[in-house]
Amino acid sequence: MPHILHIDASARPGISGTDHHGSHSRRLSHHFVSQWQSRLLQDTVTYRDIGQHPPSFINHDWIASAFTLEEQREPWMKDALAESDQLVDELIASDIVVIGTPLYNFGMPAALKAWVDQIIRAERTVGVDKTNLHDSYTPKLTDRERHAVVLTARGGVNMAPGEEMAHMNHLEPNLALALEFVGITRLHYIAIEGQEVGGEVLAKSVAEALQKVERLVGELQVALNATPIHEPA
Repeated sequence: MPHILHIDASARPGISGTDHHGSHSRRLSHHFVSQWQSRLLQDTVTYRDIGQHPPSFINHDWIASAFTLEEQREPWMKDALAESDQLVDELIASDIVVIGTPLYNFGMPAALKAWVDQIIRAERTVGVDKTNLHDSYTPKLTDRERHAVVLTARGGVNMAPGEEMAHMNHLEPNLALALEFVGITRLHYIAIEGQEVGGEVLAKSVAEALQKVERLVGELQVALNATPIHEPA
């Protein structure tokens, strides 16, 4: 029974199409989860709204604690890592990570970067071999197949890999590197573009993205051998 970790990183609290100035990335992520659960009622979801409740930035205490062997940590070190431990536990428990995020100034929002910094943890999500300088890192989230669904919203257009403005988009490449670093290599991308243009360009992009989300839900449910459980009549 797959478990979904649903993360929203947009600074906008509402959902486009429903709320004034609502978030397009939230619209995609909520559409994915609602479509999934409409077909598979038994599957569970952990929701974390880091756009409205950002994770803490790492600081000196965090670094000192994370790079101290667990059995040698003092009580204050355990406190310093408590939030990170919870975020890592949520990630480890998931089979699908659904990330709804806008593209802000060429990259990911600060809240999403803070989440990435909290979940890349030595000996929790990444093994570290200090004796091997050339191949010292080993992803630890390889115990089972995990997928990441990255659902983005961009103000500009033609920013996908290989397109004219791709050089200005460092969101997906950066996030992919972080996820692959911990062992999540099955990545799926859907984007809404043209938010700054608006009009028919944006409307067409939204409609196409919502259709892609629905197709991806079906494909992943087949890939994960998920079996629907229908409500009684």
